[in-house]
Formats: sequence, structure tokens, C-alpha cells
Amino acid sequence: MRARLVRPPTQGVRRAAPIPATLLLSLAPLLAACGTSHPSSGALKPEGSFDTGAAAAPTSTAAAPSAQPTEQLYKTVLQRYRDYQAVYKRVYERNDPAELATVAVNPLLAEVTQDVERTKARGEIWRFANTHNPRVYARSTDGTKVYVIDCVRTLSGYRFSATTGKRVGGGKGGSYLYRSTVLYDSGAWKVAATVQDRPC
Repeated sequence: MRARLVRPPTQGVRRAAPIPATLLLSLAPLLAACGTSHPSSGALKPEGSFDTGAAAAPTSTAAAPSAQPTEQLYKTVLQRYRDYQAVYKRVYERNDPAELATVAVNPLLAEVTQDVERTKARGEIWRFANTHNPRVYARSTDGTKVYVIDCVRTLSGYRFSATTGKRVGGGKGGSYLYRSTVLYDSGAWKVAATVQDRPC
């Protein structure tokens, strides 16, 4: 299956009005004088002066999406998606969403964190067993978003009392198709959104 390219959403983006050529010609000498031979990183030094040296290279060890071959990129994204699923399971078992930030970003991070907090407030713990079969089905043209489709089969899902340990609900689950957005954020791939689709 070949993934298709999709354009990133342009919601809320407006283009600037074109500048007349006569205005550009009259401003050209002024703009040329504003240049500098040393680009600034914009960082403010503690002693109060601006850093005018070259910008520091990013310290992240992950390669930029455009620097990876497509096959390697998809392999990396699918592994990060699997990492998210493993952390998601642990977060509900422990009623502690702290680890979730390593594999997810908003809005999904906030949604799952709130759900875990609600489950904890009810005095319950979720335990479930899922099987996954994720595939990449699309990516954005700028390469910062990859879209994953996964038929998630819930073998079982039970709620337990956090105080007594007794089972209080749940049962056998079903199989549903989930569509997820995996986003390149600060040098790492993280799941940003997931939507339940039709049965599979």
C-alpha cells in the first residue's frame, strides 16, 4: 500500500497584500543598510547583550523528517505509534498520566490526561488487552505529519476498584478502525490525535 501526500491545513492563514513595485524600489536602499554579516540567534545573554553569533544547531538526535528515506521514516513513525499504545495502556493501569507526554502532544495529550484523572477520581483502574495492526496511509506534503490507520481489536477491557481490587465492569471488546495523526514535534514523533472510525 502506498501512502498518499496531503497538504497541511491552512485554516486561519491569510496572505499579505502585495507591495507595489514603486514602494519596494524606494525602500531598497534603506533595507540594504539594515543587513548584518553576522546572523543573530536572538538569544538574550544574562549580562544584557544580544547574542550575535551563529545560531546553535539543534541538540535533538532525531533526524528531520525530510532527511530520512520514506521507508525509514514510516518505520520510525509506526514504532512511535506502538510506543504510544504501550504508554497509553500503562497510564490507565497506573492512573498516572505523567509518562504520556513522552509520546503524545495536544490535543490528544490533554484528552487522555483528563480521562485518566476522571477514572482515578472514580476510584477505578482500567486494564485491557488490545491487538494492533498499524499502517501508514498518508503524510503531509511538508513531512511533519504522518497519518496512521490501525484496526484495534480489544480482546478484553475491565474496570477494577482501586481500593479493593475487585472487578467492577467491562468485558470483551470489539474491533474498530482508528485513524491517528503522528506529528513531528521538537525532534520527536508524537501522536497528536486519534479518531475511532468504523468496525473492522
